[in-house]
Amino acid sequence: MEKRDYYEVLGISRGADESEIKKAYRKLAMKYHPDRNPDDHASEEKFKEVQNAYAILSDRDKRSRYDQFGHAGVDSSMGGGGGFNGFGDVFDDIFENIFSGGRGRGRQSQGHRGSDLQFNLQLTLEEAAAGKQVEITVPRHVSCQPCNGSGAKPGSKPKECETCGGIGQVRIQQGFFSIQQTCPGCHGEGKIIKDPCPDCHGQGRVRESKKLTVKIPAGVDNGDRVRLSGEGEAGSHGGSAGDLYVQISVKAHSIFERQDNDLHCEVPISFVTAAIGGSIEVPTLEGRVTLKIPAETQTGKVFRLRSKGMKSVRGHGQGDLLCRVAVETPVNLSREQKELLTQLQESLESSKKTHSPRSTSWFDGVKKFFEDMKF
Repeated sequence: MEKRDYYEVLGISRGADESEIKKAYRKLAMKYHPDRNPDDHASEEKFKEVQNAYAILSDRDKRSRYDQFGHAGVDSSMGGGGGFNGFGDVFDDIFENIFSGGRGRGRQSQGHRGSDLQFNLQLTLEEAAAGKQVEITVPRHVSCQPCNGSGAKPGSKPKECETCGGIGQVRIQQGFFSIQQTCPGCHGEGKIIKDPCPDCHGQGRVRESKKLTVKIPAGVDNGDRVRLSGEGEAGSHGGSAGDLYVQISVKAHSIFERQDNDLHCEVPISFVTAAIGGSIEVPTLEGRVTLKIPAETQTGKVFRLRSKGMKSVRGHGQGDLLCRVAVETPVNLSREQKELLTQLQESLESSKKTHSPRSTSWFDGVKKFFEDMKF
């Protein structure tokens, strides 16, 4: 099962305190425990997911790193890759003893899947529109080559734990109760490495950085993720590797604003062009295009340029470019220009036609408003 956000897994907010985290964990662990859901693979995977989330969020240091860097900031060997020590193991053992009816059914230690990782990638709007191939460098744990991930020195093998017989758990009798707990000899692994590999010091994994080429599809947006299967943390003791998620964020653009697959921009025009009409050039992600402005255009008028927006990342067509017109008032006028504008204004006012319908309508509304206020 792919790892999700740990807060989402436990169904809690990012501001949850320790008691809320523990309460949420207990409830979900009881619900998905394998002994309560026999032969239910989905429940078993959810149980592991809940354990992983609790292992990180119940530890102050790990939680802090996770809040800051996500999965990439958490060392999977300390809890991100499945299973954990302390309270979680005891809690799990008690569940197993209760649901197994005290039969003492042990489980052979198995490999754990590696943690998923996240890499944050920032793109420009132009890059997001066209798509691209990028090369990234990801630090992660990989399987130790000399020992082939076993943790044992080349030429030797891990030996079965004599304390638990390779089960990874031991049974302790306390009066009328029999409690099954993690084996103290092998810490639940079922095997003992007496001669550890000098390269990984018995961990079976080593830290390294790997360069990867990622193909970003055209049309990606903020929050989209590209998954690279098997490029996350290496699993332990033969477990499969996790996945790498490339998280996309798109920089704000100086001209365009994106809404879904449509692009929006504001286009300033002179009041002369707005009055008598004309043509202007407007930018698109594919180059310049000519936009015809009809006479008597008002501020706020929106012109739609079909298929000049963003491509759909799923390949379903292309958005539009919506240009909102803003009529610009001229500034820094000379005396002659001011006189010409005054003459124009006098000519408009002397005309019997209405040249400013919106203004006339607005002032008529204001006049009626004050009249209605009279008692």
